Amino acid sequence: MPVPEPVPRSGSRASRRPPYTVGAALLLLLLTGCAAAGTAPGPGGTAPGPAAVRTGAHAPTGSTGAHAPTGAAGPGAAAARGPAAPTAPREIRMLGQTVRSAIPAESRQALVVTGNSPDSSEATAVLYTRDDPAVGWQPAAGPWPAHNALYGWTDEHRVNDLRTPIGVYGLTAAGGLLEAPGTELPYVQSPAFTVSGEGFDGESLEGSFDYVIAIDYNRVPGASPLDPTRPLGEERGGGIWLHVDHGGPTQGCISLPAERMEELLRILDPAKLPVIVMGDGAALAR
Repeated sequence: MPVPEPVPRSGSRASRRPPYTVGAALLLLLLTGCAAAGTAPGPGGTAPGPAAVRTGAHAPTGSTGAHAPTGAAGPGAAAARGPAAPTAPREIRMLGQTVRSAIPAESRQALVVTGNSPDSSEATAVLYTRDDPAVGWQPAAGPWPAHNALYGWTDEHRVNDLRTPIGVYGLTAAGGLLEAPGTELPYVQSPAFTVSGEGFDGESLEGSFDYVIAIDYNRVPGASPLDPTRPLGEERGGGIWLHVDHGGPTQGCISLPAERMEELLRILDPAKLPVIVMGDGAALAR
């Protein structure tokens, strides 16, 4: 099928090369997230601690009466103050309440990808874990450099809009051209992940799909990344993946350096219900 050209935008992006082309016939039919539209699968806080406790009251300076002790208060004083307030579990501090509430209570791994701006294709990724709900979220890996779609982010992704969908999505399946580097996620190794051609900045796309993790946007959770099913309809796009970075913007996916993709695949555990939380900084602060 023909490869539609992206609509040029003002500024430097108008001079960028056309969308990718890929080498595998199967890829031409399946996914629309980061590859050329319709031709390939997707390149498609910490809570404050308890307040400080004063260790003893002092009589006013210059008073002529008896002075209160200047050292630590006696045991009666501690009893009068009562027990210290419990420390609240740590939150992921750049996330607003609306976004935090979208993370399932059972999830114990969250990859947070923060875009530089609503229209930027550059982002930063940090993996957080919540192994003890009483302690809360703690950074476990990163920060890592990342790319997202050419034109940035959107609250309502559409096929070929060259924007990455904002939101919280499950990470339930993986695959790639190469053998799994050791992962608990279901993993499909297939030559169908072969890709060729050039990206928007003229960079080679070869190896971009050596490792991929499907992002559960408009897909069946747990299915192969190559599954073409689109529950929201074809017009809402799909094939949104985490994949190996090729040095430039994607068509909708999130890309990470190859060694970081390997590390992520080894860390993610389906028993911990991992999710990705992604969007520009203002969107994630909602």
